[in-house]
Amino acid sequence: MLMPKRVKYRKAQRGRMKGVAVRGSTLAFGDYGLKALEPGWVTNRQIEAARVSLARSLKRGGKIWIRVFPDKPVTKKPAETRMGKGKGNPEFWVAVVKPGRILYEMEGATEADAREALRLAGQKLGIATKLVSRARV
Repeated sequence: MLMPKRVKYRKAQRGRMKGVAVRGSTLAFGDYGLKALEPGWVTNRQIEAARVSLARSLKRGGKIWIRVFPDKPVTKKPAETRMGKGKGNPEFWVAVVKPGRILYEMEGATEADAREALRLAGQKLGIATKLVSRARV
């Protein structure tokens, strides 16, 4: 599971996800990519599930780049706990994703294989995505 080795602050505020991605919105490494169409949090489990799905679809062929990293801790209070008594403990990590952000890139596959692999990976994420390629970015 992806998570930072250490962070400056153990608990973070939720924040807002307004606007579109300015950085990380174009293909930088591979020939095909998976682009976010809506804002949201992508958890470390979702990132890993999509990565495994991509790797299995490629059957050891090609290369994959993960362009997001979960560096925001999300806290939760235990079930059936009264309000107050401070903020809960960090439970999992998320990457804040804005529309236009490239999540995964890949190369070394045909367009049909890449399209299917990225479609399957996109289903593992909690946000709407689309396929982008070098020819049509």
